[in-house]
Amino acid sequence: MESYKVRLILTEQDIRKLSLDAKPKNVEELKIKIKEKCDLQYDFNVMYEDSDFDNAFCNLEDIGDLPASRATVKVIPLLVTASTTSMSDDSCVSNDTVILPTDSSSTRHNPWPEIFEIPNFSVDVEFRLRQSNLQYLRDQTYLSVTRDMKHSILEKLAETIYKFDAYPNNERINSVALALINKHPCLKEQGSPDGCSSWKHSLKFKMGNYRTKLRKAGCVEVGVNRGKTGGPGMAAKGLKRPKRSEVNYLPEHPEGQNGDSLEAVRQLLVEEMRKVNPSGTFIASKMDLTFSMRRHEIVDAETPVKTLMERWPALFTERQVFAEFNRIVTTDLQSNFYGAVDRYTPRFVTIFKSKKGTVGEKLDELMQQMNTGKEADVTAMRTLVLRGLPILLGDDASNFYNTCNACDVDGWPQVSVGVLTVIDEEEPLIPNKLYLDPVSTAVIVEGGIVLDNLQNLPQAICILFGLSYALNLKYPKGMINTFNFIQKVMLGLGQNKLPPKLQSLKNLLLS
Repeated sequence: MESYKVRLILTEQDIRKLSLDAKPKNVEELKIKIKEKCDLQYDFNVMYEDSDFDNAFCNLEDIGDLPASRATVKVIPLLVTASTTSMSDDSCVSNDTVILPTDSSSTRHNPWPEIFEIPNFSVDVEFRLRQSNLQYLRDQTYLSVTRDMKHSILEKLAETIYKFDAYPNNERINSVALALINKHPCLKEQGSPDGCSSWKHSLKFKMGNYRTKLRKAGCVEVGVNRGKTGGPGMAAKGLKRPKRSEVNYLPEHPEGQNGDSLEAVRQLLVEEMRKVNPSGTFIASKMDLTFSMRRHEIVDAETPVKTLMERWPALFTERQVFAEFNRIVTTDLQSNFYGAVDRYTPRFVTIFKSKKGTVGEKLDELMQQMNTGKEADVTAMRTLVLRGLPILLGDDASNFYNTCNACDVDGWPQVSVGVLTVIDEEEPLIPNKLYLDPVSTAVIVEGGIVLDNLQNLPQAICILFGLSYALNLKYPKGMINTFNFIQKVMLGLGQNKLPPKLQSLKNLLLS
């Protein structure tokens, strides 16, 4: 196939000749090729010489406008400038106005803060609060908050909360209310047990009102739940909203991108994954770019896993599972998961040894396999903890932890979500054996193996936990307590009120 020649104008002093394998299929592919060939780190538009207008430059919107064999194109960098309009004066904002996020993408980059920082309000509100705080310090006089002042405070708080979480739970609402009265003690409420009961109530309703405004403005993250209530007096069912501390659950497309342009990038990703040695840098960059498209397919369209494997093969690699988890939760799963298991291992071993009865017998059977006369390695101890945890929590792991010989790997239709330990063909299958030196380990989702050739069981469980977020999977039915304990206690994601069984183990672990 004859190559496609491009005379590329970066600047008046930098004009290059590019040779492409073929004419790009679309404008997005052309941009990607230019970025790769010239190592450009910024976004840009492309113009071309239009023969209909004496070769004057025009915006390139259709790849068909380029000549068949060679063309002259010009790169126009996109400059991102900060808005010069100040929106700090909330007193100018009416009840029907919503301040949309100003980032070029709705993707959040920071998790919920450990200490919520109360933002500055409008000038007049800040002045009144400052005077009232001084008055409170002198004689404990509480401020009588006017309606417009309360609206201004709540509107600014809702805007700030939304930057971290579109659907904050009661715990997070409480933390904001407490932070508010700590910074502005004049806002404390007389007769309230914690001084902010009314603020909590108002914030909860304000967030609902704020989401309604965003929904009317076309925000997909909250618009996806439109009209899903069960009717008057009935609870809403099937709502698509974050339930496991997902920071970016259903983001908008990046600025300047739409479904067609992102689909072109997805196809390039599929082609890249077919190569013997795909480019990790290229894959990471394009997976970041197509994150919003992927989340809509997974969360909104509920695309089957088998179809996702065909459309997004890069997602089913170890590196991209961890990267996707980071995009969704903004934390490093791999280091946090292994760090938590290693940190709690000594305490878990002590708890295992202290248990009696049937639970104690099962745990002792696992412990006996560690007595090899030498100090067990890190992987072995992690395996012990992860196999013993469901026993402590009363889960049924019989359909989750699976073992087979190397000749019987295929076919696990009875397993919705689980891990598979593959052992040597001649090694006997023994129930409850740890198999600390397997041939390989695999991850099963919806009856099929989605990742294989993993080194050990802890690695497989870590990746499976990441996949539960990346694919929006429900935790395996028999292992709900175990996965919730890993999420909420060991990883500290969504520390809501725990069920008695989980709270009891947490108390033992931290005692």
